[in-house]
Amino acid sequence: MEKVIKDGKVAVLISNDWGSGFHTYGAPLEAIFNPQLVELIENKNHNKAMEFIEKTYPNVSAYDITGLCVEWVEEGREFYITEYDGLESIVYKDEVKWITA
Repeated sequence: MEKVIKDGKVAVLISNDWGSGFHTYGAPLEAIFNPQLVELIENKNHNKAMEFIEKTYPNVSAYDITGLCVEWVEEGREFYITEYDGLESIVYKDEVKWITA
């Protein structure tokens, strides 16, 4: 899987707006790292990003593309993406405090 890596950090696409999440609403793992999509979002080229998603990932809704943003995660750091009403956040494995019964 290709990724954009700069200064030891990996570009990860998440939704930073209310409505619908990106990865949490069906975008596959490779989509959140896709270098072409990262470039389009970083350049705020939302129309081309929407066309790219519709062509490359036809089962993913691209109607709320303006809410996508790039988060930079340290290479090799484990995380998952959580969502509340479409607003996605990155949660890091090493910051999760588990409760034992």
